[in-house]
Amino acid sequence: MKNIKIVFWGLLALLTLLWLLVDTPFPQPFGYFPLRAVVVQYSGILGISCMSVAMILALRPRWLEARLNGLDKMYRLHKWLGIGGLTVSILHWWWAKGTKWMVGWGWLERPVRGPRPVIDNPVEAWLGSLRGLAENLGEWTFYAAVVLIALALIHRFPYRLFYKTHRLLAVAYLVLVFHSV
Repeated sequence: MKNIKIVFWGLLALLTLLWLLVDTPFPQPFGYFPLRAVVVQYSGILGISCMSVAMILALRPRWLEARLNGLDKMYRLHKWLGIGGLTVSILHWWWAKGTKWMVGWGWLERPVRGPRPVIDNPVEAWLGSLRGLAENLGEWTFYAAVVLIALALIHRFPYRLFYKTHRLLAVAYLVLVFHSV
């Protein structure tokens, strides 16, 4: 178990370090909405990264099996990456949706945005046009993934059904990758 903890927390630390090298956790000017942007981005990166590594482990690569001291340890890491990914995904969802709810309830005031810059790159413009679709698909896929992961963690759920439903997470993963781009 010690090796699994080192790999799990080491992965999260490495992802955090890489994120810190390319972005700042202290937005200027500091306020709720700039902080929200940072937390949503960071939690999204951690969530999709945990899910990506869990997907790689689901392939049962032999070279990783030996390094993690057996298939049982690899499955345990897969489980904890799923739990960790679910946890940070809930945080990601809360900062994205909860803020919108707080604005709707009058608890927060949405900041005024300036005009959007003109995008000359056609690929970037095309990806930008898909943003709304990616957000909606990501949100609904998140709800489905929460249910599927919860079913995986419920020990009273029959294994033959768990096996079938757990495979749906691969499809959910692909939709969430689209959401993350």
